[in-house]
Amino acid sequence: MSRVVAQGTFDILHPGHVHYLREAKAMGDQLHVIVARAANVTHKPDPIVSEPQRVEMVEALDPVDHARLGDPDDIFVPIEEIDPAVIALGHDQHHDIEKLEARLAERGIDCTVERVSGREPDEDELLSSGRIIDRILQERG
Repeated sequence: MSRVVAQGTFDILHPGHVHYLREAKAMGDQLHVIVARAANVTHKPDPIVSEPQRVEMVEALDPVDHARLGDPDDIFVPIEEIDPAVIALGHDQHHDIEKLEARLAERGIDCTVERVSGREPDEDELLSSGRIIDRILQERG
């Protein structure tokens, strides 16, 4: 059975998350999702939704077989425990594939890294937690 790992913040779920997780699931038999700890989210504003709630919401999505929080100190710990065949990156995730592959090799983790496609938004569709927040502030703030 081939396992796929997807990871992300998953702050406010939207169709872009579903697209990412569906494509990730198609890369193997089981999809394991690692939900980022709030303290480890350094590339964008802190998540609004709590860690347990983000895990619960992700785990409820149809493509997801298992969801868990990431390790607070070492992002590779859950990857070592899951032992995936593939790590699926979102189309807009900030990771450099070559650097990630080198770090995985240093840790003795034998898997491929693949990037999923982006989803083109329908008219007025919001595919970003940040854009959802901006729209709420604009219309209700």
